[in-house]
Amino acid sequence: MEFDFRKIEALVRKALEEDLGAGDITTDSLIQENALARGEFIGREEGIICGLPLIEPLFRLLDKDMQFKAALSDGDEVSPGETIGEIFGKARAMLCGERVALNFLQRLSGITTLARKFVRAVEEYPAKIYDTRKTTPLWRYLEKYAVKVGGGENHRFGLYDMVLIKDNHLRLLGRRGLKEHIRDLRKNLGAEVKIEIEAENLSDVTEAVSAGVDIIMLDNMSLDEMRQAVELVGKGVRKIAIEASGGVTLENVKRIAQTGVDRISVGALTHSAPALDISLEVEPIE
Repeated sequence: MEFDFRKIEALVRKALEEDLGAGDITTDSLIQENALARGEFIGREEGIICGLPLIEPLFRLLDKDMQFKAALSDGDEVSPGETIGEIFGKARAMLCGERVALNFLQRLSGITTLARKFVRAVEEYPAKIYDTRKTTPLWRYLEKYAVKVGGGENHRFGLYDMVLIKDNHLRLLGRRGLKEHIRDLRKNLGAEVKIEIEAENLSDVTEAVSAGVDIIMLDNMSLDEMRQAVELVGKGVRKIAIEASGGVTLENVKRIAQTGVDRISVGALTHSAPALDISLEVEPIE
């Protein structure tokens, strides 16, 4: 997944506007307009860096001549005290953009760091780690980018790019005629659109296999139920991916991978990742 600043430029502009308002009254009152400065981004704890491609374009919205020189790349490990990159330009712009830049960098690096931990926990098994739609509003592109940098995979980006039949859909539809619903979906949407269905028990799994879906999501099932579901699906004629979902933690993710599931979706990657501690140290250029 290549980073594209154009996709989040409006968000960055809004973030700067939120912080700056009519202007930085502290900086504008104390710092000369033409003063130049050098800033150093420094890691304060161990983790994985993410978000560096947005630093220079963010600051250039404040100073078109701002330059950023990265010492690391997205996906690189950082140690406490290590330089992540340096920025050069007008001191006022640097101070005005400092907090917003760090907010993006710390948040994305935190997600990437957590994603890498999950990926490493299951690396000896075929199961892949997937994110969810449990993202910060308007940050989805960035947060899913951060998951990919950490070695994880992206689930659907939104309601528009994949069918996921969940419990609420089934309550409204009723389970009668599930095969017909799946058949109609394939006819209307085309074979390229993946169809996933949520299963709460083994009976649901059997029904989903019969309906011919592409992916079955095992919702909050026990490890024993997951193993049985893998066996049930394995007996099917067509290949169906099995996704484990619900209550996944770093403590249990390896045991889940051992059941033989293909995918493990983890909402915590984006809704509960702690920010990585990073600072920006600024000094004048004489």
